[in-house]
Amino acid sequence: MDDKNIKIVVSGDICINLLQWKTNSCVGNLNWQSYPYVHSDLKPGEALLLSKLIASATNLPIISPEIDYSNRLFPEEMLHSTSELGLFSVSGNKSDKDKVYRIKNFLGYSGPCSEIPKLLPIVNDDENADLVILDDEDNGFNSSEEFWPLALKSPNKKPVVIYKMNNPIGSNSLWKHLEEFHIENTIVVINADDLRSKGVNISRSLSWERTALDFIWQLNNNPSLSFLAKCHHLIVPFGLEGAIHYRNDGTSESRLYFLTNEFEGDFIKDSQGSMYGLLSCFTAGLAHNIVFGILNDENLNESISEGIREGIVYSQKYFIHGFGKNPEAEVCPNSDIFAEGENDFIYKEQIQDVVIRNSNNPNCRACWYIIKDKSSINLAEIAYDIVKNGEESALKFIPIARFGNLKTVDRTEIESYRSIKNLMLEYISTKNTVRPLSIAVFGTPGSGKSFGVTEVASSIAPGLIKKINFNLSQLQTLEDLNNAFHKVRDLSLEGKLPLVFFDEFDSSFATKLGWLKYFLAPMQDGVFREGDSIHPIGKAIFVFAGGTSSTFEQFCGEEIEDEKEQKYFMREFQSAKGPDFISRLRGYVNILGPNQTDENWDQLFIVRRAMLLRSLIERKVPHLINGKGEAQIDNGVLRAMLKVARYKHESRSMEAIMEMSMLTNAKKWEQSYLPSKEQLKLHVDEEQFSRHLMQDAFFSEKIETLAMNTYQKHEMLKADNDHKVPSKLWNNIDDDIRNTSIDQIKHIPDALHRINYDIVSVKEKASVIKFTVKELNTLGAYEHKRWCLQKKEAGWVYGKEKNSNSKTHPSLVAWEILPEDRKRRVIDTVKFWPEILADANFKIEKLKSLCYCEVHGLLD
Repeated sequence: MDDKNIKIVVSGDICINLLQWKTNSCVGNLNWQSYPYVHSDLKPGEALLLSKLIASATNLPIISPEIDYSNRLFPEEMLHSTSELGLFSVSGNKSDKDKVYRIKNFLGYSGPCSEIPKLLPIVNDDENADLVILDDEDNGFNSSEEFWPLALKSPNKKPVVIYKMNNPIGSNSLWKHLEEFHIENTIVVINADDLRSKGVNISRSLSWERTALDFIWQLNNNPSLSFLAKCHHLIVPFGLEGAIHYRNDGTSESRLYFLTNEFEGDFIKDSQGSMYGLLSCFTAGLAHNIVFGILNDENLNESISEGIREGIVYSQKYFIHGFGKNPEAEVCPNSDIFAEGENDFIYKEQIQDVVIRNSNNPNCRACWYIIKDKSSINLAEIAYDIVKNGEESALKFIPIARFGNLKTVDRTEIESYRSIKNLMLEYISTKNTVRPLSIAVFGTPGSGKSFGVTEVASSIAPGLIKKINFNLSQLQTLEDLNNAFHKVRDLSLEGKLPLVFFDEFDSSFATKLGWLKYFLAPMQDGVFREGDSIHPIGKAIFVFAGGTSSTFEQFCGEEIEDEKEQKYFMREFQSAKGPDFISRLRGYVNILGPNQTDENWDQLFIVRRAMLLRSLIERKVPHLINGKGEAQIDNGVLRAMLKVARYKHESRSMEAIMEMSMLTNAKKWEQSYLPSKEQLKLHVDEEQFSRHLMQDAFFSEKIETLAMNTYQKHEMLKADNDHKVPSKLWNNIDDDIRNTSIDQIKHIPDALHRINYDIVSVKEKASVIKFTVKELNTLGAYEHKRWCLQKKEAGWVYGKEKNSNSKTHPSLVAWEILPEDRKRRVIDTVKFWPEILADANFKIEKLKSLCYCEVHGLLD
């Protein structure tokens, strides 16, 4: 900071952190020198640490409590914490030789048991402070008014306050004081885990949408958080990967800040140790931008937005640096974490933000997707971009979940897979487990049931987990099942964790769902019976993959609407021990695959197809991707692969069409390389596929006819309005007018994309749709702007009169100031598009919105 006149006061609870760590013994002959050498050092904690972090982040002098560390003797009534340090790899990879010290074990606190720990006064406190930062760890500061900064207690002083709160309750004295006198300028910072510790039910590490919506629901409905709803600014960090900013300062809005390639808890691996002070470091990033905003008279909301980004960056860099390679010699915190460097692994520009949907409608909450709000283009264009340029380029603003070779942006899949991942992680880390972890997976044949779960498991513990498959439809007797259990047991005895797929577990065995009852004991007790012997299975993950049911709901009969059918199903289901089987499951996944599962709710199928198609190209025909990462694929082939209504065998059909195409020596996937219609028929509706394939050709050959029909309808409309005979026919008009009409038709597909429509070639005359007034205005504005650009490129300029010789035209102005009669003429032309396209066997089809609630008016 250049201006050194700004005054910052930092205060709060006080703690001294004692760090201990071991190194190799000293070289010598004395007995003690044969043991590890134990080092210890004292470091500032709580408000003392926060003041140092703020000083490093802002490069400004800080008014705060001070303490002399030189004599290493502190009053017993002062709070102390003790932590054991260890060496951990910087990256989290055990083979990484670059190691720093972080916390290995937090041993606890020591301090006065019967009274408030000793607090320290602010040295040279100043009532005119511009920024007050409070570290309330609920260790006595919030009830000790004599230690509060003067700027808070002095009348008529209005500093900006950052209140870092550890215990989210609205009854402490400090909060009541801030609420009464400083609420307008107070920014409350609370860690998400501190909210959860108070029983606030916010999902963890499933999807950013789910976490954000849970938070908003809790804030709106949980009585214990009602005091926080009064905050003008509330910031809740979620791990080191994201944060939510809730505003109630006249604008009611909540905004999610997130990293697209990480979810809450992803950044810190179990093998990397831990660090205290992460929230303080986040607060330092926030404070840095608040100070910048004060110096530059910036809007507080803008300062907070940038501050959240810097807080995430600083806290991640703080964790990576840890206590350094030598905690005694290195200064902590290291000032390098607050400076942007060439080798940084994270930049604030990578952190995206989106306004969170605020609705109590459960359907609306279920259909909110960040991909919709972060994209100004429709899903079809996103899908084309994914295939052409890859996910990294097309989806750089969208959360992407990665599990080994599996990538998904579908919120439903992300939440399901991450739920399974969390279950597996918890299971692997649990000692002395006596029963397998049981998970069910459903999906249509070819949707990728085995692939998805395998990739999730492999991404967790690739060296530990070993996959083994059994297809129950091929087993004939119970002895076959026992033999399968023996193979699982053998793997477990080898020290491996078996990932056991029981394919088609819902197939018949003597009766419908006849296998279920034979899994109850292995699932519940971890044993199987063979004659009079009982054998333990050992630690294993059972994955039950459905063969006859494509969804969990279908397996349970929840999709049956007829009451009699439902009762009959439940009698059979209970007889087959279905409810007992379900009670032993710990999770399930519905694999969506490349086909649309629901016309109203599943709009991301085209993006799933695009990601699968891009993956197939990269794996099977990588020579079709040039040095810039661009896939060489014909637009017609791309459209047909993405927009055909259904693949008969899901992902297997997409893969088969590629394998049947002659691409070995091809430089581009041209239409001529596709298999014949007879072969395509095995996997898609070949007629529909061909019409998507040839759409550009169909449209191109009819452009002049479409232009003529549009021109003639417009001329007839003008004649009717003016009560005159139509002027020149198409064959007699000037070339300039003819070319303008043809050019307009060429751009109809682009224009329709602006209002979320597409053109589809069909066999018969399509029904004629009617544009809304809003859609007509959007199309008119687009068409007018396109016409103006075309005219200007040809050398035309604005003039009060149209003159072909001097190239002047009175309509060369912005749409907003175009005279109403000229606007009407443009819109009248656009009105004819549905009719003339339908006559030429082109259907105008609505590109689906992600939000069913918006389409059907269900938003609150």
